[in-house]
Amino acid sequence: MADSAATQPSLADRILARDPRAIARAISLIEDEAPGAAELVGTLFAKTGRAYLIGVTGPPGAGKSTLVDRLTTELRKANRTVGVVAVDPTSPYSGGAILGDRVRMQSHAEDAGVFIRSMATRGHLGGLARSTAEAAIVLDAAGYDIVIIETVGVGQDEVDIVRTADVSIVTLVPGAGDEVQALKAGIMEIADIFVVNKADREGADRTAASIETMLSLEQWPEESWKPPVVRTVATTGAGLPELVQTIETFRARTTEEQGERRRARAEWRLKELLSRRFMQHVDSRVLGPGEFDQMLDRIAAREIDPYAAAESVMIRAVGGEARVSMPLDHVGIAVRDAESFVSLFDSLVGLKTDAPEVIGAHRLRFVDAGGATLELVEAMSADAPVAKFLDKRGEALHHLCFRVADIERAMATLKARGIKFIDEAPRQGAHGSRIAFIHPGSAGGLLIELKQPAASLGAAT
Repeated sequence: MADSAATQPSLADRILARDPRAIARAISLIEDEAPGAAELVGTLFAKTGRAYLIGVTGPPGAGKSTLVDRLTTELRKANRTVGVVAVDPTSPYSGGAILGDRVRMQSHAEDAGVFIRSMATRGHLGGLARSTAEAAIVLDAAGYDIVIIETVGVGQDEVDIVRTADVSIVTLVPGAGDEVQALKAGIMEIADIFVVNKADREGADRTAASIETMLSLEQWPEESWKPPVVRTVATTGAGLPELVQTIETFRARTTEEQGERRRARAEWRLKELLSRRFMQHVDSRVLGPGEFDQMLDRIAAREIDPYAAAESVMIRAVGGEARVSMPLDHVGIAVRDAESFVSLFDSLVGLKTDAPEVIGAHRLRFVDAGGATLELVEAMSADAPVAKFLDKRGEALHHLCFRVADIERAMATLKARGIKFIDEAPRQGAHGSRIAFIHPGSAGGLLIELKQPAASLGAAT
């Protein structure tokens, strides 16, 4: 039994042998982001790069599915094997594709040279499912000559197809305002070939003319590919041989550009995967249960801003808990008479003391203690905060002050971690500095001051 199991081909081997069940299984694993899916794609990736990817997009009702069906027929006539990935809207009940294109392409159901798979968007924007590119990798590794990707057909924002396919076909239909859709941002830029489908309808000439007029307004570099307009009637197959020939012409004309295009595609895909994996890492290993929702609540309540929250999460993701560089600046001591303490320090050890400075209801004296600084805080009135402290505790350690390079950034980072402040915004401190006090409740009962020295204010801004 063990020997029999050991000799069974792996899923990757079955895909390379173009086993349709293995291909379907692999795409399901990738779509569900199941364990081992990424490893499978990694195993198959070295066997890819041979398939030519054709993207078909356009608004709903343009006949994309019928066009793909007929395009598959024409390619099969040329003995090309074809894999089709049809992206459809997501069912709100099952989470699957609402309109399975396998139902609409039954004429190829018995053809071993054709594999058709519907994929649900599952909320992913851009016209494709999140795993469409990986599904194309599986079909490429399986040895299909052509992989056709049909987008969901949601309108003018389906720009992901240009980042996925080797050639992008924009399908329009007369009589539905598509000549206007074609003029909107994004559509003109993504098309390598325009197809006016249902060209037997009234208005087809006008639609084609509108597209060609817009194309004529563009500045096309000499020798560059100018998107042609092909007219088809997908229900009868009219114009499909011309479309196939146009695709072949584009492929031959842009052979040298394909490497650059695929590199750009790899760049976009890598960034997209990094973004997705980073969020998965944040959800599973950085933030605790409910912490993301708590952060959203704090942003909505204007307690923190989104930039500070994002920075806090990023710092924690790459290096543990978010920390701010805060060397000790001075130790604050509450005193009833600063001058008597100055005289004491001078007579005992000859410490240097600067001139007094009044900030708010307090008089401050800074004492240079040889590598450390003491701040003597004296109340100027009976209702000053330090006066209340003296009445309760007497002359004693009042606070610790830590120096920061950018006080707003430091406060935002600490607030994102749930640290509460007495001062919601920085205020003026001694020697032209800006200061803010952390609430003792967030510091184990200790009063902590943050200070941005005047010398760093210019650099921070």
